[in-house]
Amino acid sequence: MRYLRLLVIFYKNSLLRELEYRVNFLANAFMSVFWLTWGILGVSVFFLHRNRMGDWTFPEVLMVVGLFTFFEGVIEALLRPNVGSVIEQIRDGTLDFVLTKPVNAQFIASLRNLVIWRLVDVIVGMMVILYGLSQLHITPTPAQVVFFIAMLISALVMVYSIWLIMVSLAFWFVRIDNITELFYAFYEAGRYPVTIYRGVVRVLLTFIVPIAFITTFPASALLGRLDMTTASIGFAFALGLFIFSNRFWNFALRYYSSASS
Repeated sequence: MRYLRLLVIFYKNSLLRELEYRVNFLANAFMSVFWLTWGILGVSVFFLHRNRMGDWTFPEVLMVVGLFTFFEGVIEALLRPNVGSVIEQIRDGTLDFVLTKPVNAQFIASLRNLVIWRLVDVIVGMMVILYGLSQLHITPTPAQVVFFIAMLISALVMVYSIWLIMVSLAFWFVRIDNITELFYAFYEAGRYPVTIYRGVVRVLLTFIVPIAFITTFPASALLGRLDMTTASIGFAFALGLFIFSNRFWNFALRYYSSASS
C-alpha cells in the first residue's frame, strides 16, 4: 500500500504538470487518434485485395492493431519517459537522489514519471479491440476474458522487463537511443499478426524479441484460439524475463559512478 500511495502521488503530479498546457494535451491526444486511424487505413488497403491476412480476418487483425496501440501507449506513457530520466541521471551523476531514498530504487526509477496524454493510446486501443469483437459478433466467455487479462499482464511484464534491461545498459553506454530504436523496429512488426511471418522471422518475433506474446497471443486468447501450452510458455517467459531484468539492474548499479564519489 505504501508503494501504491507513492504511485498515486507521482501520477497526480504528472497530471497537474500536463494540465498546465491544456491545448498541448488536447493536440497530442488528437494526434494519437490520428495515427491510430492512419494505421487502420493501412490495414484496410491490404484487405481491399484479400479477404484474409494469413488466417486472420479484418476484424481479427483490428484486434491486433488495438493491442499494438495499447502497448505503444504504455511504452510512451510510462517506460520511455522514465528511461530518458534515468539515462540523464546516470550521465549527470545525480542518480544518487534516487538511490538514497528509502524506497526500492528500481521502483522509483522505472515508474515515477507518467505522460498522461499517451494514455489516450491505451484507451483507444481497447476501444478498437471491442470494436473488432463486435464486428465478429463474438461475446467472449468469462474464461476467455480471464485468459486474455492474464496474457495482457504477462505482456506488460515482458515489455517492462525489456525496457528495464535497456535502461540498465546505460550504466556502461552513455547513449542507448539506438537500442531503443532497434526495439521499435521489431515492435512495428507487431502491428500485424505474427503468424503471417515464416521461418526465422517468426521464431525471432516469438522467442528472441517476444512481440507475439505482446500483440498476437492476447488477441488469440480473446478469440479462443490460444492453447494452454503457448499460454504457459508466455507466463514462464514473463516471469523469467522479469527476474533476469531485476538481477541485471542490480548488477548494473555496481558500475554507477555518482557525482559525489
